[in-house]
Amino acid sequence: MTEAQTIGAASKEAWYSLAALSTEQKNACLSLLHDALLEQEAYLLAENEKDLAAGRKKGLSAALLDRLALTPQRIAAMAQGVLDIIALPDPVGRVQELKRMPNGLLVGRMQVPIGSILIIYEARPNVTVDAFALCFKSGNATVLKGGSEAVHSNMALVSVIAGALDAAGIDRRVVQYVESSDRAVTNELLTLNEYLDLVIPRGGEGLIRAVSTTATMPVIKHYKGVCHVYVDSGADLETAKAIAVNAKVQRPGVCNAMETLLVHADVAREFLPAVRDALCACNVSLRGCDKTLSVLMGIEPATEDDWYTEYLDLILSIRVVSGIDEAIDHINRYGSHHSDAIVTKDYARGMRFLREVDSSAVYINASTRFTDGAEFGLGAEIGISTDKIHARGPMGLEELTCAKWIVFGDGQIRA
Repeated sequence: MTEAQTIGAASKEAWYSLAALSTEQKNACLSLLHDALLEQEAYLLAENEKDLAAGRKKGLSAALLDRLALTPQRIAAMAQGVLDIIALPDPVGRVQELKRMPNGLLVGRMQVPIGSILIIYEARPNVTVDAFALCFKSGNATVLKGGSEAVHSNMALVSVIAGALDAAGIDRRVVQYVESSDRAVTNELLTLNEYLDLVIPRGGEGLIRAVSTTATMPVIKHYKGVCHVYVDSGADLETAKAIAVNAKVQRPGVCNAMETLLVHADVAREFLPAVRDALCACNVSLRGCDKTLSVLMGIEPATEDDWYTEYLDLILSIRVVSGIDEAIDHINRYGSHHSDAIVTKDYARGMRFLREVDSSAVYINASTRFTDGAEFGLGAEIGISTDKIHARGPMGLEELTCAKWIVFGDGQIRA
């Protein structure tokens, strides 16, 4: 067998063993993982520093280095995420819609794991723990392929996870890390639909498109996060400024950060100078449409490409629009169906925005930065899907299961 086939076959075999585990056994293992993450903080930070040093030498941007970095606070947050997952109800085995048919059959649906899941991700070490914990609690085996930028961090985290599995007496093959840097191994994994049931890519648009093109199993994806905040006429402008600054600046290198600010023409002359000052104080570079340029002298003109761009950096495009019609049209045309917000005092316009913006998360009077599994009460997330089939938005335990029909009879046969 090839390296990829060996990994896939082992993952499928290990997955079958998960079916015998109770919720209590899974939670006990996750509790061991929580403790180990905190106890091995120094080891994890030392391994992460190797990746950061290599990243700085390669000239990675500040935003990418931020995504790569582990800190004591982020390790604590990972550990807390594991506790949050422990506290969540286990969806596996839950029976829904049990109905008695005229012939006496009792028919319903049971939530069950998807199977063995391949997760391909870039420079986000926290994904290693989040992905394992969510897949494990929902009864799925996991094959992890992280980016080369985080190889030391990821291998260290997998080692900690394996230790928790060993301590709990559980087959450590329920999580496997693809160590090979040979792209051919990953490409072969993407064709092994006899072993792997689903692939979830997390990273840039190029990665996700490459995975989607190659994979022979289903792919859950979002290509990019071109997120918007629309400031409506009559909005509370102090609230709008705070939301806009948070959505752009709080963590610019992530997919739920705002990339385009839309402003109603009626408030543009009052709002734009104030929000410019606040954004520029945070070192944000601004680009604007012609109407924006007439208010904010000296900023860079926005091109057509800017409206489609996920900057993942301290860069923001601004467009002045005539009203909610133009705002919704712009979002649905240029956006990525990820996360979009309206700041408004008008109930009807807010509700219209919720209905008509075609995105996985839509907000009234809040920052797009909340599109996150933990913030939505999912404990953690495996990713954010902008697909419309099976899962949409942050994916937690529920989204890592599917349903199978179950039928109870007492001897019925079909005529």
